[in-house]
Amino acid sequence: MPAAPDGSALEAFADQMRVLQRECAWKREQTHTSLIPYVREEAEEVVEAIESGDPAALCDELGDLLLQVVIHAVIAEEAGDFTLDDVARGVMAKMERRNPHVFGDAVATDVAEVMRLWNAAKAAEKVEKTAKASPSNGG
Repeated sequence: MPAAPDGSALEAFADQMRVLQRECAWKREQTHTSLIPYVREEAEEVVEAIESGDPAALCDELGDLLLQVVIHAVIAEEAGDFTLDDVARGVMAKMERRNPHVFGDAVATDVAEVMRLWNAAKAAEKVEKTAKASPSNGG
């Protein structure tokens, strides 16, 4: 399959999954819930490939796990919930927040400090998410 016009194999793959979602009866019937067993299976196979030390097996299994990410994004896209680009933008923003020693002004001189920054950012995200989910204080 050729790359997308912008040269992105990932976008070409997403386009391929959109075609499959429209044209394949099995894929058309899938939901996030019905795909749970496949996500679990593929994640476990990635772990097995890592433990095997076989780079070719890892590459193959990462592709299968990527398929799960993309099919979920395509299902969500069709429902109007979010897109694959939204997923990518979200994880990029998360990496920037959780790595202020790389993308911000924080300084980390060792792994322990990197982990402290990561955990602090993650905790702040949790507090923010909880605050957004709770009803207004009438304020």
